Amino acid sequence: MPRRPRSRRITRVIAATVAATALAVLTACGGGDGDTAAKPSGPVTLTFWGWAKGSKDVVDAFNASHEDIQVTFEEIPSGTAGGYAKISNAVKAGNAPDLVSIEYSSLPEFVSSGALQDIGGEFTEQDRAKLLPQAVQLTTLGGKSWAVPFDAAPQAFFYRKDLFAKYQVAVPTTWDEFKAAAEKVKKADAKARIATFFPDDPTTFEAMAWQAGAQWFKAENDTWKIDTTDAATTKVAAYWQGLLDADLVHKNASFSPEWTGSLKNGTTIGYLGASWGAGVLKGTLPEQSGKWAVAPMPNWNGTPASGMLGGTSFAVTKDSGKKAAAVEFAEWMSTTEAGVKARIASGTSSAFPAATALRPVAKQVFDASYYGGQDIYALFEQSGASIAPGWSWGPTTGTTNTTIKDQFGKIAKGGPGITDAIKAGHDATVAELTKRGLKVEG
Repeated sequence: MPRRPRSRRITRVIAATVAATALAVLTACGGGDGDTAAKPSGPVTLTFWGWAKGSKDVVDAFNASHEDIQVTFEEIPSGTAGGYAKISNAVKAGNAPDLVSIEYSSLPEFVSSGALQDIGGEFTEQDRAKLLPQAVQLTTLGGKSWAVPFDAAPQAFFYRKDLFAKYQVAVPTTWDEFKAAAEKVKKADAKARIATFFPDDPTTFEAMAWQAGAQWFKAENDTWKIDTTDAATTKVAAYWQGLLDADLVHKNASFSPEWTGSLKNGTTIGYLGASWGAGVLKGTLPEQSGKWAVAPMPNWNGTPASGMLGGTSFAVTKDSGKKAAAVEFAEWMSTTEAGVKARIASGTSSAFPAATALRPVAKQVFDASYYGGQDIYALFEQSGASIAPGWSWGPTTGTTNTTIKDQFGKIAKGGPGITDAIKAGHDATVAELTKRGLKVEG
């Protein structure tokens, strides 16, 4: 696969966190201080916008157990389906809610636009020490804390164990084995495929690049360094282009009727997702209870590795005057047994808490009979521990991913490919950063 001249490539980033010296890059337009760190002395009413499964159940449980703080919940579309636009518009209009759900990948963009408040005074180092370090890293930008991590989302491979057995296909542990298994599935049933490439969801590809060791964004001093042509990304792009060219995977939009239909009729027998996918499959395909199992994500060299696909945090908007109460509610959702139980008890959430001490609670509440009683949380625990450190999201994720998504939709044999899509995303990102007056190399 062609690569750009070395002079235009950035030295591969190996740092594990965004450097504190990047403060000027990330917070040039940072939000205000909101209220003081003191807890509110009387009853407070908060507004909270989100879309994650079980959110209303969590709010109801919190309201029933608290008198000093009450929460009004509004369900909004998922972030990329219009939720982020709604939040941004509300912030601009000065009528944003107090607390919002923001995925890790989109947090830097909201921070750099000045939409959020630093919550370091309320969400302390002692609080953060209870959470998965990789999740804390993704919510710490420019040396400041911008959100309360809720979950981690290590990658996982969900598969129809009955059909794998029928086709005598071994569950792949490496990507080489995955390709061989894909060939075997297609040979056994000309209509069946082992998995799906999602042209509408760049984050799935990005998680696989992350797993392979890629690091696209690096904030260093006052400059953003962009590297999307590193060896890891190049390898992943070539691999998936090969699967598409050989017609070894389906190409359907994620969670579309086409994708869901192929799962229902057995022409798609695997799903490369994340820990939260356990709840998605259970809620989408209840009639297939007992037929699915979960395996670690295939890796490149026999060593377990994972990226993070999704993951939710809770952030306080810039104009909220109730920061302390909002953080208290966010922490209750993320770090208390009652909060995690309320979400998972809804039946459609398989949240893997960022709070390590709460994972036994999540395991206890989630009904794993859908997966034949498999201890899926033990698998998520191992996958979570293998999440590669060092990945950072850039401040223009919307631009990056919209461009890649548009180009992914054009992928066709003999036409534009994955490499072209990633380069287009790179170029659009550099242009947007430059437009915003930020220094960029890449």
